[in-house]
Amino acid sequence: MFKNFIKQNKLAFLMLAALFLVDRFSKFFILKLVEQDGKLDLYLNTNLNLYLIWNKGIAFGLLSFNESTIYNIITALILVIIFIILIMIIKSKGLTKYSLVAVLAGALGNVFDRIYYSAVPDFIDFHIKEFHWFIFNIADIFITMGVFCLIYVELFINKEIKENEKNY
Repeated sequence: MFKNFIKQNKLAFLMLAALFLVDRFSKFFILKLVEQDGKLDLYLNTNLNLYLIWNKGIAFGLLSFNESTIYNIITALILVIIFIILIMIIKSKGLTKYSLVAVLAGALGNVFDRIYYSAVPDFIDFHIKEFHWFIFNIADIFITMGVFCLIYVELFINKEIKENEKNY
């Protein structure tokens, strides 16, 4: 039974490991740049800079608090959500499974930072003229892409499946 479980989820867990490692490498690289220069403020092009901030909140710096009790509660809540996503991955298939894997990889990358650094290093500063989006990291990209794919599955793929079931 366990062997069958591993076989059925092998690709998902390989993807999870690969995405987690991409996130870890990106943050390691950025932190090494900061270590060498003392700061990070790199202009890449007219719409993209690398600028390091330490995020103690949740997605895109929302709910940032200095209060350690609230920070720990948020971290515990994220760990519970990670466990729920893991169960959902095991029970799902197809694009839903891999979308959840992307969300989980990003969540694991950020929760690792919350535990190890007590904050998440965000460093991608996307902007159009004077409008700056929240500064984010690679893990946030994985989470966002996973959520968009889940929305796509729900709006288009599951809707089509339900319509086909009605016709039979």
